[in-house]
Amino acid sequence: MDPNTSFVLVVLFIVLIWIIKSLNILREYERAVVFRLGRVIARDKGPGLIFIWWPIDKMVKVSLRVITWDIPPQDVISRDNVSLKVSAVVYFRVMNATQAIIEVENYRYAVEQAAQTGLRSVLGEVELDDLLAQREKLNARLQGILDEHTEPWGIKVTQVQVKQVDLPQDMQRAIAKQAEAERERRAKIIAADAEFQAAEKLSQAAALIAREPVTITLRYLQTLVEIGAEKNTTIVFPLPVDLLAGLAGKALAAKKEGS
Repeated sequence: MDPNTSFVLVVLFIVLIWIIKSLNILREYERAVVFRLGRVIARDKGPGLIFIWWPIDKMVKVSLRVITWDIPPQDVISRDNVSLKVSAVVYFRVMNATQAIIEVENYRYAVEQAAQTGLRSVLGEVELDDLLAQREKLNARLQGILDEHTEPWGIKVTQVQVKQVDLPQDMQRAIAKQAEAERERRAKIIAADAEFQAAEKLSQAAALIAREPVTITLRYLQTLVEIGAEKNTTIVFPLPVDLLAGLAGKALAAKKEGS
């Protein structure tokens, strides 16, 4: 083979390798942070086909998709001295690829450690009842704290949710007893309120009958109609209490006169 031809082939092969190394294809959710002789280029590159001056330029790919990470169960002591195991989930994404690569060595590991620390510190400041009843507020507070810490790294924490709270068995029994006592208290209050309303209505009815004595006769006739509708042979004869009182008074007076 001609030496010139061999030289040309070698040069073409080197050029081909250089082109392959210099051309890169980035997906829609990827960005490239390019370092030229150790200094970062100000603007991120991508997506699509990008060109770098290899080997002068070095490229680091960064994904801009939302990353979901499960915070493992953390041992937390609440403000009212209750030991808990709390697990959560955090969602975050890279907003500035250059900051995420330059400002922190491993942005994902840093976010994970900040999430664990923030979870323990925030939940340790609240009582158990607040943790169980005001979870949305705690999630928003955790998100705000993490977002404040990760903003200089070019990271945006989109959501934090407390996923599970594991209570000791003794505390679960105590909460069950508390709920049962609360239900019994409500039932007694409702029953007492019903008795009060019934007594109030009876008092109003008695006052009305005292003003209009004929109402008791009308009530008696209505009762007879109801009994007759059932084809019952029982006869109800009302004996007024005033009559019994009058008869008792006359008998007592006659007894005194006889004695």
